[in-house]
Amino acid sequence: MSSFKLIVSTPDGNKFSGEAAMLSVRGSEGDLAVMPGHIPFITAVKPCVCTIVFEDGSEKKGRTEGGLLTVSNEATTLMTSSFAWSAEEKEE
Repeated sequence: MSSFKLIVSTPDGNKFSGEAAMLSVRGSEGDLAVMPGHIPFITAVKPCVCTIVFEDGSEKKGRTEGGLLTVSNEATTLMTSSFAWSAEEKEE
């Protein structure tokens, strides 16, 4: 399984920066998933539970209150005013 660089950024700093195999969020037009090789785009993100899947199949979930998702050839960045890991997850 391949991966891409993912950054989850808030005004308080990055909540995640590393490699991911998939990111799923709720965009302005509905649920979407970003995987390696995804075409570049920008979309608004609605409040939702985000799921980050890693190359080994494990995953982490966190809640965002909305923001902006940018996908480029270099990195995928979720910029959000608020992000909190789900209760069972621990912040890295």
